[in-house]
Amino acid sequence: MESKKLLLLDVDCGLDDAQAIMMALAAPNVQVLGITCTHGNTTIDNVCRNVLRVLKACQKSEIPVFRGACGSLLGQTLNASIYHGKDGLGDVPDPNAPGLEHLQSEHAVNAMIRIVTEHSSQISLVAVGPLTNVALAIKMDPTFSTKLKHLYIMGGNMEGRGNTTICGEFNFMSDPEAASIVLNQFVCPTYIATWEYTLRNSLPWEFFNEWINQDAQKARFMKEITGHIGKYAKVKQGDEEVHSEAGFVSCDSFAVAAAVDETVVTEYMQCGVNVELQGALTRGMMVLDTLNLQKKQNRAFVMVKCDLEKFKKLMMSALK
Repeated sequence: MESKKLLLLDVDCGLDDAQAIMMALAAPNVQVLGITCTHGNTTIDNVCRNVLRVLKACQKSEIPVFRGACGSLLGQTLNASIYHGKDGLGDVPDPNAPGLEHLQSEHAVNAMIRIVTEHSSQISLVAVGPLTNVALAIKMDPTFSTKLKHLYIMGGNMEGRGNTTICGEFNFMSDPEAASIVLNQFVCPTYIATWEYTLRNSLPWEFFNEWINQDAQKARFMKEITGHIGKYAKVKQGDEEVHSEAGFVSCDSFAVAAAVDETVVTEYMQCGVNVELQGALTRGMMVLDTLNLQKKQNRAFVMVKCDLEKFKKLMMSALK
């Protein structure tokens, strides 16, 4: 019997983080050793509460959850409440939500270093929020990335296409310095699902409807917390509402899917990557060194093409 893939998830739990966590928990070949929380889509306390809620919905409350960084390295914070809701999970009241007393007392960054050290060369870290915790881990333990099997990131961009600023994707814009530290100092194989990659592989809203209407408790939970995003399925053209071209994009699930089953990604571009920190228009943008002018030792694998049928299957089984 093949031993299970060991994953650590670092999340800023909004809707797509919840979807990504549920995908990892549903995969029979995966063991999630812990979930670390970072600021991002919502406040750190909301992120922690949301992770506990997702674990409860999946009947996996035994998985340890750790509270991490409450802001970026330089202190500015963003949030994504317009899409995710103020609380990060669609602002649906949940009177039975587990409280913060269920968190571990150990700080997320310490936990990350400890768990990775205990399982040296066996763990894939999947980071789907701002990279603050991950950057702090390598600052506290410079050997951290040498003990990781893989790092999977959802964030950044490959064509300068932003969703928060002109050229900035949300996770990288939320802490550009942290993203820069991680992309420049990590030596383990690094796989990146960029904003453009997720957009290019959006799913039809018909799939979304079928997905949340499965007859299962997890699907009912997802239907409840995503109740408001239906408005993103339709856009106004004159006086008419028509289907949005964008489709349903579960950004963070693309990074988890690659970690769960590497055959989901059918094409990568391998090159040195960096983050622009100074540009007036381009701060936070991920820069691809396709000419290899920087002669980087660790060149990242930037995801280019996806096996959408395999991805859909992983999405469906997440809510079964």
